[in-house]
Amino acid sequence: MNMKIKAFHVTPLHLPLKTPYIWSQGVEHAFHVNLIRMEAEDGTVGYGETTTAPDATAQARVLEKIGRRLIGTPVFDIAANWADAYRALFLTFGGNMPRYGNQLQSGIEMAALDLQGKLLGRPVWDLLGGQRRADVGYFYFLQGETPEEIAADAAHATAINEPVIYLKVGVGAAHDRQVVPLVRQAIGDTRLRLDANEAWDVSTAIRRITEFAPYGIEYIEQPTTSRSIEALRRVTERSPVAIGADQAVFTLDEVFRTCATGAADMIAVGPREVGGLRATLKAAAIAEGAGLNICIHSSMTTGITTCAEHHAARAIPNLDDGNQIMWQLLREDIVESPGLTPVRGRLALQGQPGLGFTLDDDAVARAAEAFRRQDWH
Repeated sequence: MNMKIKAFHVTPLHLPLKTPYIWSQGVEHAFHVNLIRMEAEDGTVGYGETTTAPDATAQARVLEKIGRRLIGTPVFDIAANWADAYRALFLTFGGNMPRYGNQLQSGIEMAALDLQGKLLGRPVWDLLGGQRRADVGYFYFLQGETPEEIAADAAHATAINEPVIYLKVGVGAAHDRQVVPLVRQAIGDTRLRLDANEAWDVSTAIRRITEFAPYGIEYIEQPTTSRSIEALRRVTERSPVAIGADQAVFTLDEVFRTCATGAADMIAVGPREVGGLRATLKAAAIAEGAGLNICIHSSMTTGITTCAEHHAARAIPNLDDGNQIMWQLLREDIVESPGLTPVRGRLALQGQPGLGFTLDDDAVARAAEAFRRQDWH
């Protein structure tokens, strides 16, 4: 099959959240993504999306420039054609920006794999080597503007039998010291994980983690800056709680160095960080070689990314049982079907061609219009 890419379109979307997203880096009221539409000669369409740091409009222009290079190339040659585009548009001009490039590559590859799967009539996990499991485990992502609201959400999560609870810390010492015991009280002996999102220096991290250890913390993600794997290693060596690397492992080189130096006990990484679904499997293989599991780290995206990450998760042998999704934080998702809400922390999508989702075209149009109305330009 030598089907070629006929069209490539990029649509920036503004997606308001149900409640403010509060974390150590600030407060978010909406997610922004660039929706990628890749069409083959026969009219078959594949979809992907990107996160958009630092700017969705600027990124859309770069994606469109790459897309013009892809038109007329074979759908199944996407790996080579992306490599050519990155070399020509980035490396040739000294723009070696792997973290930024990985955002772009992830969305482009996502659309291409969705399109390939549809053309072949196979789910994407088959294109990744075949599934290793029939369902995937996810944690429950706590939300709320106050410690009391977060604790109430935690009580709800326990009432619906969520097995793993995930709590953002690093918001402030007073907040953290109040919310951790409240959540533990609300959830009983349910498993509890924390994520500090780079909030602390080494000494502060060790001090905070030691304070929280009596509350039965299973795992704490990225307590120190992503700019220093050495800082993470120092905390891991002295921490009474297992440590996960997240923002520190946004490239395959960083995954390797973290594993090789014993800088973390878990690797939390996803497609938008390492450059796509196939790169996520590579990251998992590096972690497997070090005896570590991988936790699929999601991002500020829609159900499109959830479906894509689910396909990768079905194929990874050393997968954790508490992975991340974030579409549920949106006021309105753009995926119409299938249902993407885990039940008791588990989700099992059917093996439909491609990534297996149907878009809500009206929701896409509303999100595109909302972006046009915003002053993001």
